[in-house]
Order: sequence, then structure tokens, then C-alpha cells
Amino acid sequence: MLIQIIGVGKLKEKYLMDGIAEYAKRLTPYLKFQVIEVADEKAPDSLSEAEVGMVKAREGERILAHIKSEAHVIALAIDGKLWSSEELAGEIDRLGTYGTSHVVFVIGGSHGLSDDVMRRAQQRMSFGRMTLPHQLMRLVLVEQVYRATTINKGLKYHK
Repeated sequence: MLIQIIGVGKLKEKYLMDGIAEYAKRLTPYLKFQVIEVADEKAPDSLSEAEVGMVKAREGERILAHIKSEAHVIALAIDGKLWSSEELAGEIDRLGTYGTSHVVFVIGGSHGLSDDVMRRAQQRMSFGRMTLPHQLMRLVLVEQVYRATTINKGLKYHK
């Protein structure tokens, strides 16, 4: 199975890069894993609604350029479905067994995901109603993918 995380923006914080690298290393015996960073759109802090739409559209084009046609896409969105770690594990297992061996999680930039990316996604997943920095969300998501993998493999990590 191939699991990819596509995120907007380049990570700069060493502690986040180190955490992601650690979980990616732990995943290598069980599946192929890849983090893809796409450039965020440079924009001033205050934007009109139309300008926000343009920023999301440009970032969305960059995201979609990395998604293969056979991939099952799960967009992270506040209005998405709340899954427990066990439910995420079950969904990854179900997809690998019956659906696709290529799963892509998408994390938008500070303005969220474009309508085109949301239409491409087969599912929406939420980690709650709180807003988290998209850079931190990558680390949280990688840990949850690792946790789901250990649940599916019957390993002791998940308690």
C-alpha cells in the first residue's frame, strides 16, 4: 500500500520535520509512505473573499497535479467526519483490501482547500472543530497513520 500526505507549504520547524521523519521511518516495514509539499501562494494578510478563492485555487492546482487518477483521496476539513483511531485503521484496511492500494491525505494551507480539491476527494476527515496549524497537522496525521498501521498489524503501540 502507498499512503501519501500532500500538504501546502514547506515545513521549517526542525521538531516537526524530526517527528514526521521518525514516524515515516517506523512505517517503512509496513507500507510505502511519502509526504509531498506543494508551494503555498504568497499573499498579504488581509484578502478579500475573491482573493482567498484565487489563493485556494492556485494551491489546489498544485495539489491536484500530484494526485494520480487511481488514488483514493481523503481531504482534511473541519466539516469532515470525525474518526477514532480504530475507525481510521479500519478504513485504511478496507481501502487496501477492497478499494485501492493508494491513499492520499490532503492538508490545505491557511485558507483551506479549493473546491476542486474537495470535489476530487472521496472522503472528508476532521480532527475536530479546533483549528490547528497546517504544519502541525502533518505531524498529527503521520502519527495517526502509524497508529492505524499498528492497530491493523496487531502491534502494541496503540493502547
